[in-house]
Parts: sequence; structure tokens; C-alpha cells
Amino acid sequence: MTTLSNHVPDPRLITAYAEHRDGPLHRINPWTKVGVVGALVLAVTVVESLAVLAGLYAATLAVYGIAGLPYRRLGAWYTLPSLFLVSVAGPLAFLEPGTPIGGVLATPVGDLSVTWEGAVLFGELTCRSLTVVTFALAATMTTRYADIAYLLGRLLPRPIDQIALLTYRFTFVMLETLEELVKAVLARGATPTEFWTNRRTYARILGMTLLTAIERSERLVVSMDARGYEGDITLYGDVPRPPRREVLAVVACYVGVVGYALVARSGVVPL
Repeated sequence: MTTLSNHVPDPRLITAYAEHRDGPLHRINPWTKVGVVGALVLAVTVVESLAVLAGLYAATLAVYGIAGLPYRRLGAWYTLPSLFLVSVAGPLAFLEPGTPIGGVLATPVGDLSVTWEGAVLFGELTCRSLTVVTFALAATMTTRYADIAYLLGRLLPRPIDQIALLTYRFTFVMLETLEELVKAVLARGATPTEFWTNRRTYARILGMTLLTAIERSERLVVSMDARGYEGDITLYGDVPRPPRREVLAVVACYVGVVGYALVARSGVVPL
């Protein structure tokens, strides 16, 4: 699915890495990965030092590489979070008061300039976002679907867990539908490379995808009812408790984050 997934995480490729590869991160208990994700989210929330955030991001990239996952794919998948960063954090670099970098641009609404403080803020937001995204991708690409389904069933309340499981399964159907529509458009001589020029073509593809999704979802509901579905997808599997050394490692992560926050609040080291 190269025409659709160069810059979008492909769930089929992610599932293939999780099911058919074997690396150091594959052998870690899924509960441990969930705990580390929580510790990372807590860390990027309380830490305000660019150097520390950059170190966390570098460590996450190292873990991603040690797991045997492709950096080239990761660079392409950064497109979506990068768009978010540019649209949200980009203006903050101009609005943050401080020492200007270079000249000042005069505009009808006032003088605009990128300040050193704004650049630091942009770097902090970038490290925060990419750290969590990178480790979430690494954890997903090294955890089997059966284990992910079990964790969703244990962590999410009902019926949110059922919605998440059905959404994941239905994603593959949607991707196949999009592929078929794109192939049909290309076979008829269209070249949908520029969005604005081919906006009507993209609108038709999106509309047909939504209509097909509605039709297939209705058939899916009927078939599930015929098979006795009563709001619970039975999961045949079990994720055991993590070993003691992994539990201690997760506890150490949380203790380190909380300890750093307490020490930083006291003014000994910068946040």
C-alpha cells in the first residue's frame, strides 16, 4: 500500500513486524511496555528542560533501533505529528517574547520574529510529541495483536474496549477499499498527485469510501448478530504478569521521574 502509507502508519506493516519479527523488545512483557508508556507520558509532561527532553527522545530512538525497527519508515511516519507541530507549535515560536533571532518582519498586525525562547519552546514541544509517538509505535510493532486485544479488554471500560477492537479490525477493510478505489482511478488515466488540482477526485474517493464503510459495517453487524454477538468479543489468550526485574525497572522509571520533578521544583536543577 505504498500510495497510501508512505506518510501514514500502515497497520498491516505494523502487525507484520509484531507477529513475524523477533527482537529484544518483542520479548518484553506487554504490561511492562504499558507501564513505560505511562512513565514517558509523565516525564514529558513534568520536564521542561530542552536538554532532558532531547535526551529522552534520543533514548527512545535508540530503543526503536535496538528493537530492529526501520528508521526510514519512522521518518516518513513523522509527517502527521510534524504537521501538528507546525500548525500548533509553529506560531508559538513567533509569539513567544524574548530575544529575536535575526531580523524582525513588519506585518499589518505588528512586528513578528522568531525568538530564542520561541525556538526553545518549539524544540521542547517537538521532543515531547516525537518521544511518545516513537515509543508508542515501537511498542505496537513489537506486541502481538492477541496481546494488544487482551490489554485493551483489561484496561478500557466496556464498551470502549469493544469499539477499539472492532475499529482496529475494520481498519484493514477500509485500507483495502481505498486501495481498490485508487487503483481504479489510476487505471482510468488520472494522476492524483496534486491535491488542489484533483480535489474533486479526492472528494469522490472519500465519499465512496464512507459509503462502502457504512454498507460493510451494516453487513458486519448483521453477521455478528447471527453468530450470537452480545456486546463482548471473546478473547482466547492471556498476558501473564511481568517478571520481577521488569516490574522493578518500571518502578524505577516512575521513581526517577517523580524524584526529578521534586528536585527540580526545589530549584536544584532546571525543569
